[in-house]
Amino acid sequence: MYIHKEGHRLLIVLFLIFAAITVAMIMMNHPLNFFNYLLIVMMFGFWIALASFFRIPRRIFTEDSEQYISPADGTICTIEQTYEKEYLNSECLMVSVFMYGTDVHVNRYPVGGTVEYVKYHKGNYFVASYPKSSIMNERASIGMVLDNGQKILIRQVAGVMARRIVCYAREGERVKQNQELGFIKFGSRVDLFLPVGTEVNVGLQDVVRNGVTPIAKVSSGEQAQ
Repeated sequence: MYIHKEGHRLLIVLFLIFAAITVAMIMMNHPLNFFNYLLIVMMFGFWIALASFFRIPRRIFTEDSEQYISPADGTICTIEQTYEKEYLNSECLMVSVFMYGTDVHVNRYPVGGTVEYVKYHKGNYFVASYPKSSIMNERASIGMVLDNGQKILIRQVAGVMARRIVCYAREGERVKQNQELGFIKFGSRVDLFLPVGTEVNVGLQDVVRNGVTPIAKVSSGEQAQ
C-alpha cells in the first residue's frame, strides 16, 4: 500500500502543524496533563484517518479486453437505461458505483481506447446516491472511443463530502485499461454509460473494486483493446 500523490502535500502540511503544536505543548505544559495527551491522540488519529482516504492498495489488476472493469471502489447503486445527452446523445445503460468515505478514491479506465471528450462541470453537492446528482452535482465527463468504434462515457460525480474532482484525462490521449483516470477527494460516485443491451455482471448493492471487478461485457464481437 502507498499514499496517492494527491494527498502528499496535505498530509505533510498537517503533520508539520500537528508536530509543531505537540512540541509547543511539551514546552509550555511540562509535564503534560490528561487533556494534552488527549489532544495529541486526537490530532494524530485524525491524521491517520485522513491518510487512509489517500491510500492505494497494491493489487493484481484484471486485464480482459472483453470486459469493462470497475472504474472505482464502492457499491453498485444504479443499473438503469437512460438517455445520455452530453456526449453519446442516445439511449444507453448507466451503471453507477457509489464510493463511501472508507473506500479507495482513485478512479481508473474500465477499458482501453482513445479519449475524445473531456469536460468539467460546476454544480451542487447533493448526496451522490441521489439519481439526479449525475447531472446536477459537480462532475467531470470523459467520452471514450473504443478501438471498435463503440463509444462510452465515464462521469466522476462529487457528493456531500467530496470537494474536489481530479481528472487526468486529455482529449486525443490513448489510454489503457486500468490506467489512472483521476481521483475524487473524499468519495462520491462514478457513472458508466454503456451501449443498450450490454450484459452486466453485477447487481445492485454488489461491492466492486477498481481495476479488479468485471462489471459488464463488451458487446459481442466488439472488444476493447
